[in-house]
Amino acid sequence: MKERYYLVREDILPEAVIKTMQVKQLLAVGDVKTVHEAVEQVGLSRSAFYKYKDGIHLINQLERERIVTISIDLEHRSGMLSKVLSLVAGLGGNVLTMHQSIPLQGIANVVISVEISRLSEGLGDMLEGMKGVSGVKRVHMIGQG
Repeated sequence: MKERYYLVREDILPEAVIKTMQVKQLLAVGDVKTVHEAVEQVGLSRSAFYKYKDGIHLINQLERERIVTISIDLEHRSGMLSKVLSLVAGLGGNVLTMHQSIPLQGIANVVISVEISRLSEGLGDMLEGMKGVSGVKRVHMIGQG
């Protein structure tokens, strides 16, 4: 099922959702050090916070923090990963995390998380560019947030 998003005025949201956002803001600015401190301060249960925390964001945060996770199968040759990372950087992407497996049968899998809010081209163009790199066997977007 495809995710659907709604733009909703704050005054019609349930109190637990609003308090979850307050907890996230307290943590983000450093007013508190732990989730426990933050939920106590706003009067919210930890379970409610964990239930809603990944589902509510300030609208300007969603615009700034576009992150995709991509799985890539590469031939086991020197410089392959460097070519892919250079392509990402050249398009304005910022690699946040990277995990590379040990090559098996001449293929290594790499999973990268890329912040894409400053891409000079579209996400589809970046993925197609990766597929066009000699030695890239498969490119698959795992998730986007």
